[in-house]
Amino acid sequence: MTLPLYRIPDLRHVNRRSFLVTTSSLAAAALWSSRAWGVVKRNVKFADNPFQLGVASGDPAPDGVVLWTRLAPRPLEGGGMPAEAVEVSWQVAEDEQMTKVVREGTTTATPQWAHAVHVEVDGLRPDRWYWYQFKVGSETSPKGRTRTMPLAESSPQRVRFAFASCQHYETGLYTAYEHMLREDLDLVLHLGDYIYEGAPKNNQVRKHSGAGELDSLDDYRNRHAQYKTDGALQAMHAALPWLVTWDDHEFDNNCAGDVSEEKDVTREQFLARRARAYQAYYEHMPLRRGSLPQ
Repeated sequence: MTLPLYRIPDLRHVNRRSFLVTTSSLAAAALWSSRAWGVVKRNVKFADNPFQLGVASGDPAPDGVVLWTRLAPRPLEGGGMPAEAVEVSWQVAEDEQMTKVVREGTTTATPQWAHAVHVEVDGLRPDRWYWYQFKVGSETSPKGRTRTMPLAESSPQRVRFAFASCQHYETGLYTAYEHMLREDLDLVLHLGDYIYEGAPKNNQVRKHSGAGELDSLDDYRNRHAQYKTDGALQAMHAALPWLVTWDDHEFDNNCAGDVSEEKDVTREQFLARRARAYQAYYEHMPLRRGSLPQ
């Protein structure tokens, strides 16, 4: 498993603060190693399908893309995975039947990241369709389709994309994604408000899970998982690569910088909750390690 990159300062200018920052970063990097979790389980057995949240790809480049999935046999109950690291294998092929495999490997799904995996695939050809799939134990994920971007200096005849935002689960069905699936598209841009953090309400088209407004890391994880169980949204993720960014509802309505709209929330409380929300967002999106919350 590739470790995240941490910038080490020029040793000619090390002071007490930079030394502490550097050593803390190295310690954090060590946690990313599968060794930090001891034995990585390979022959895992599941009572329920671990791929209930589907698959996704994103952040496409001319030579690669990010592949995502999260192991969650009980998606609305914290995922339902044991507190142990699990090996996940993946393949990328030039055909939907997965007979012309061009890239493959393994990665590790760990409890600290909700057993989500983000595989950064490179070495692909530009402006091409590819198919991908994951496997854990004897379980195989649905197939996904993705596409690399054209070279920067090229002049493609067309690039077609759709954008989405403000997909409040309670206030409507995702029929727009059903329409997008019938379009001849290359990419989806999501402009934010992928989830809404509010407490469940009665008399809606459908109801959020949970008991109140999101606050804990598990709260945010379960809300993301609920959205990901929607069939149309899941199919759209599997069909095309996505570029994503957040707005406010991935965390808290009308937040700005480190200021809450609620007067009785301290800055420390606000930032702690934001960190939990951003971690859950990363865990559920096809993002590169460079997008890890800081």
